[in-house]
Amino acid sequence: MVEMGTRVILENITKRFGEVVAVDNLSLTVEPGELFTLLGPSGCGKTTLLRTIAGLESADEGRIIFDDDDVTNLPPHKRKIALVFQSYALFPFLNVFDNIAYGLKVQGLSRSEIRKRVMEAISLVRLEGLENRRIDQLSGGQRQRVAVARAIVTRPRVLLMDEPLSNLDAKLRVEMRSEIKELQRNLGITIIYVTHDQEEALSISNRVAVMSSGKILQIGKPWDVYENPVNSFVADFIGTTNILEGKMVKRKGEILIDVSGWLLKVDSSNFNHLKASDGERIMVSVRPEDLKISKSSGLQNEVDAKIVEVQYLGKFVKYKVETENGLRIFVEDVVQKGKFFSENEIVKVGVKPEDIRILFS
Repeated sequence: MVEMGTRVILENITKRFGEVVAVDNLSLTVEPGELFTLLGPSGCGKTTLLRTIAGLESADEGRIIFDDDDVTNLPPHKRKIALVFQSYALFPFLNVFDNIAYGLKVQGLSRSEIRKRVMEAISLVRLEGLENRRIDQLSGGQRQRVAVARAIVTRPRVLLMDEPLSNLDAKLRVEMRSEIKELQRNLGITIIYVTHDQEEALSISNRVAVMSSGKILQIGKPWDVYENPVNSFVADFIGTTNILEGKMVKRKGEILIDVSGWLLKVDSSNFNHLKASDGERIMVSVRPEDLKISKSSGLQNEVDAKIVEVQYLGKFVKYKVETENGLRIFVEDVVQKGKFFSENEIVKVGVKPEDIRILFS
């Protein structure tokens, strides 16, 4: 249906609501055919930015460019975009076919062309045989598919999706992530996707932009943002992490970080851009899955700890442990043949130097 996606360029976009700056001098480029996710907590400006791209809000400053076309001042219907909302916004009095066909009828296409395009869209979203169903006869997942089909059937330059899976149950959300990713690959369309769900963003995106207070803090491939967060906000917001405060200790040519008496040796490459002196306070991030837990010694950066909480999650188990100096950290481990540690057990916890990330703010 779409052979080549559209490049979306945002140049110094600012959007204000009275004294509130919702989007603050923001610039980015979304590449053709990319599934690009705006990720952040409520109130960070991600939905306002999406609505500005759509033309539903006007930018107070800056430019919006689709390929070589400046669309900053164009109304939504002239930008050739499509939107999928959280609420789906389907017409309850129309059946599946007519809901999907609505935009094509507005465009004045012939009946034969409308049928051809609608059936193509129905096939892509796997709704074959449901063309004549009423909307109230569909499941949540089927309604979501109708909303997506209605969006793509018009062959938009850019597909904008605002929290499209938030009304679905957990299992169905996981299934629909896969379907959206497959649909994007098949169509080659540029998708800009908004969510506050970190797992959702990591699983479907080509690239992710983490937003806070109207600004982008970090842009990158999902694994790069997860593994190399630029600051404590990104580290804490993307997945689960232990953010630890310590001080620099230089000893026999090594650089260590003293975190409440736990001396951590850190990979020297993590200090390439760090100018810190002996005794200076420093923040580090350690993911729970990067920590090792054992009854016996031999771990790198080892410390004794007591298990104070156990969360059994099937394949995985999460522990909250406390060191002798009162430092509490979270550890994630794989369950081996149904065996795992219990509360109040004394264990060894360790982490490889290369798995400790320095946070720069």
